[in-house]
Amino acid sequence: MATPPRRTKREIDLMRQAGRIVAEVLALVEEELRPGVTTAYLDSVAEAYIRKAGATPSFKGYRGYPASICVSIDDEVVHGIPGPRLVEEGQVVSIDAGAIWKGYHGDGARTFYLGNPPADVARLISTTRLALMAGINAAVPGATVEDVAGAVEDVATAGRCDIVRQFVGHGIGTKMHEDLQVPNYRTGRASAELVPGVCIAIEPMLALGSAEVETLADGWTVVTTDHSLAAHFEHTVAVTETGPVILTSA
Repeated sequence: MATPPRRTKREIDLMRQAGRIVAEVLALVEEELRPGVTTAYLDSVAEAYIRKAGATPSFKGYRGYPASICVSIDDEVVHGIPGPRLVEEGQVVSIDAGAIWKGYHGDGARTFYLGNPPADVARLISTTRLALMAGINAAVPGATVEDVAGAVEDVATAGRCDIVRQFVGHGIGTKMHEDLQVPNYRTGRASAELVPGVCIAIEPMLALGSAEVETLADGWTVVTTDHSLAAHFEHTVAVTETGPVILTSA
């Protein structure tokens, strides 16, 4: 069981600045997200904003990833690579973004729908967002990672969505992915205690059908094997003496 590092107030302030940039990028991409734009255009807008803010994209070049954000559409769960394809009305679009500010990372994701979503799609997106918030609310001093995982799982189950288990949340700080893993389901195993100063990225990924996944030939894009729709929400969170604080907020 990994012992998560405890960040100082100064470190958390730096992560808050990185997280604010991430939140602003996600808001900007939402403004630009409309039928007819390419996913490469969304990536270029995001990268330009991150660099203009004096930060560096966390994703670009990370383990060879070629872009600054991930744009995952419909049955794509995570790591969709931006390119020439057009965004269309009636699509579920998940955007994942990361920024580095003075050596510290912020990481966040949101899912959008182009148009008025059918009831089941609205349920998927709402359930994923509510599962994230439940996980955040459980990240209090003295709780454990398992408590966070259970809170996420309970909301996902109540919303009749399947949990993608192959990908989990993580510790975050001077590296985007630190050793601590934050599952979105109960593992039944002992887990790390959350104490003030611990920073984690909580990121439920849910599917309307089966959450079994596979990676496409590009080596990055992860899709549901039954091609059911998926959603992804993420916040970077600091555990403080008074409770969880979302760092990826504007």
